[in-house]
Amino acid sequence: MKWTDKFQSFLVIVAILIGLALGQITWFSKNAVYLIVPALMMMLYGVFLNIPLHRLGNAFHNYKVTGLSLGINFLWTPVFAWGLGAIFLRDTPDLWVGLIMLMVTPCTDWYLIFTSIAKGDVTLATALLPWNLLLQVILLPIYLLIFAGKLVSINTLFLLENVVLVLALPLFLALISKRLISTNNHLGQRIMLKIAANQTVFLAIAIAAMFASQGQILMQRPDLLLKMLMPVLIFFGVNFWLGQLIGHLAKFSYEEVACFNCTTLARNSPIALAIATSTFGERPLIALSLVIGPLIELPVMVLVSQSLLWLRHQK
Repeated sequence: MKWTDKFQSFLVIVAILIGLALGQITWFSKNAVYLIVPALMMMLYGVFLNIPLHRLGNAFHNYKVTGLSLGINFLWTPVFAWGLGAIFLRDTPDLWVGLIMLMVTPCTDWYLIFTSIAKGDVTLATALLPWNLLLQVILLPIYLLIFAGKLVSINTLFLLENVVLVLALPLFLALISKRLISTNNHLGQRIMLKIAANQTVFLAIAIAAMFASQGQILMQRPDLLLKMLMPVLIFFGVNFWLGQLIGHLAKFSYEEVACFNCTTLARNSPIALAIATSTFGERPLIALSLVIGPLIELPVMVLVSQSLLWLRHQK
């Protein structure tokens, strides 16, 4: 577990505080917005360098876990997230959209760490990873148009342009980089590994820039982000026990259940944040609502991994 992963929540909090402080300086508050998307694109480039796309077929060696996890992530979760927003965030549509964006993007990195902590099937979790990435890149604009189109105004062409720029371009560059830089090119390999290992640093830069440019809104209305807490906690609680029930009915092994729980719970807030920032720049609460995601998610996933171990010992 890299130090950037281990202390991600701490880095996010520090980035928020730095951003709020810099936001008091007029020049920073006016120009910080131009740093957000480039920093997120660098972060995503590092994420995509770590994605083993050549292992797409491996996931279907265990078709039951793969099929059910993809069904939970891409069929059940979007509808569930929309329903939670309808109950808790009806009077704040920007937070509702932020909740939807957070929940429809399954994790592509740290859920492996929690699968390992819970003594789950890490090999299977790794095989699921490229599918989680590709499907969310393809389906995110569709989910936004279906579930968020009536909540906020969405320019379809602008949304698709941003998906290509912010998500597809870093993915394409990562694939090209890995192909062009052979194992004999030690300098290129070292540069790629350095970028891949410091994704969280680029995320922290983007968050600091966001709070420098938009932090005044949060300072004026802190209650809006507190509204996110209940639906997010309910999401994790319901999906944890749903995963346990499905694992029991499908007769999964403990290792498969742990993998299934982690991949259907952990979320990929950086990808959602990149699209929210570039597409909904005039509605900063959507992006700000996504920053709270890792602050809630990391403690919850620690609790999930420990709960899985406890349940394992009860059997």
